[in-house]
Amino acid sequence: MNILILGSGGREHALAWKIAASPLTTKLYCAPGNAGIAQEAECVALDIADHQAVIAFCKDAKIDFVVVGPEVPLVAGIVDDLEAAGIKTFGPTKWAARLEGSKGFTKDLCKANNIPTAAYERFKSGDLAKDYVRKRGAPIVVKADGLAAGKGVVVAATVEEAEAAIDMMFSGGLGDKAWEIVIEDCLVGEEASFFALCDGDTALPLASAQDHKRVFDGDKGPNTGGMGAYTPAPIMTEAMNKRVMDEIVIPTVQALKKAGAPFKGVLFAGLMITKDGPQLIEYNVRFGDPETQVIMLRMMSDLLPALIAARDGQLKHFDLRWYPDAALTVVMAAKGYPGSYKKGTVINGLDQAAQLDGVEIFHAGTRSDNGSIVANGGRVLNVCARGKTVAEAQARAYAAVDKIDWQDGFCRRDIGWQAIAREQNRR
Repeated sequence: MNILILGSGGREHALAWKIAASPLTTKLYCAPGNAGIAQEAECVALDIADHQAVIAFCKDAKIDFVVVGPEVPLVAGIVDDLEAAGIKTFGPTKWAARLEGSKGFTKDLCKANNIPTAAYERFKSGDLAKDYVRKRGAPIVVKADGLAAGKGVVVAATVEEAEAAIDMMFSGGLGDKAWEIVIEDCLVGEEASFFALCDGDTALPLASAQDHKRVFDGDKGPNTGGMGAYTPAPIMTEAMNKRVMDEIVIPTVQALKKAGAPFKGVLFAGLMITKDGPQLIEYNVRFGDPETQVIMLRMMSDLLPALIAARDGQLKHFDLRWYPDAALTVVMAAKGYPGSYKKGTVINGLDQAAQLDGVEIFHAGTRSDNGSIVANGGRVLNVCARGKTVAEAQARAYAAVDKIDWQDGFCRRDIGWQAIAREQNRR
């Protein structure tokens, strides 16, 4: 089969690495890709926001199957357009992608179907939103309704912080002015990510993970797209995984099917595990980044047939096998991230780092320049490793980080600390 992956980050490199290993893959393309993906696939300079250009390329290259990585094209309806052109595509339709594209839509769906989530209200007026915040008190969570590249959520410790967030969102502080915001109670517990493949009818659990959003050690500093992750999440026991499927994922799949918009693709549930059980914080409608990088390392099965089965409505016949190991990734970012940073700085030592036992390096913001790998974004590399424990995976990943010579990069040095503390307490 000729396969096209859309996207250019670490998630897409991990997917390309896994799909390239499938015996079903004849030729693999990625648009636009990066320097690491170029080792697995032919990179194509396509603007993936231009759906007609993507369709034209698929026809020219005789693409049999498209895998969409990022959320923006999914919410813009690229799956609908590709399928209408007769091109099989993995991912949800524009209507179903509202699970990520509109926080208000998802909260209403949860309420209507008794899916556990924080109490909330939706507002189109700043004054009404502030009145609600004053009545509810703090801490409280303020969310812009639409996509905001991971920056549309403020967990306000005080009423004043919440009011400032409301003003910021309605005045265009996230780029476009928010047309609606959601304000919800602040859940208390431990966060986890849970992934399931869906074919519109059946949901197949994939894996759990935990990521580190804050930029600095000790979970300090501003939020980012993710500075590292590990899988499985220790708090996600078999019993908790079953509850998430029964109480959150399956009711969501059933609700969308009943609404006439069956969800096909990967459901990424951001969870808070509270004293009362799992609560949904939010849905994403694509693989996570950097969670995909560690999940792919643990997946023993061929990924490609599972993605095709999700698109074709055949997941009920499927089962996936996993390595029992833990996997962990450390994100190396350009100095200054998530603020301003330099591009074009040279990275050395990648080959030596990748030769270490159990290590795999996935590129995010990189490009090739006269034979050198240079930084081309904020989050630049994902240094990943497998191990029998999270502690072993962490040690291997940091040993690889230390072999990479990149003066203009940095990383956190404590990825996986929660899981490692648990492992030590069990001894």
